[in-house]
Amino acid sequence: MELFQALGLNVKILIAQLVNFAILLFILWKFGYGPMIRFLDERKEKIESGIKNFEEAQKRMVEIEEKEKQVIKEAQKQAQELIAKTNDMIARRKKEMTKKAKEEISAIVQKTKDDLEIEKKITLKHIKEESADLVIEVLEKILGKNMDVSIDKAFIDQAIKEFSKEK
Repeated sequence: MELFQALGLNVKILIAQLVNFAILLFILWKFGYGPMIRFLDERKEKIESGIKNFEEAQKRMVEIEEKEKQVIKEAQKQAQELIAKTNDMIARRKKEMTKKAKEEISAIVQKTKDDLEIEKKITLKHIKEESADLVIEVLEKILGKNMDVSIDKAFIDQAIKEFSKEK
């Protein structure tokens, strides 16, 4: 204690100041520094949580973008397949329609040929009949007498048939 007195310090005042300092330190710790540390710790946790959430969100965004690219690729693939199927179907349909049109045209041509052949036969028959009648009339005028039409007609028809066979 003498040392404190030699230095000009009063021990009682020093102890009182130490007690006051301890009380002040306790109050500052309890109401100032403690809440500030808790506030800073909470703030640090929120920031870390925000960073973690941001990183997770970025990972999810990357995953979503990859899935989106895959979906787009799959949709493009399906579209290409659909286009290919449609083109194949169009080509088959075109072939079928062309074949059917050719068959119909062929049938029409054949029917026309048949009709023309029938008409040709009918026309030839009429021409033969008319030519036989004309021959009879010409012969009657040349010979000046009536001929027996049934006998002469048979004779003329036979002559026309023979003449037609030669050509």
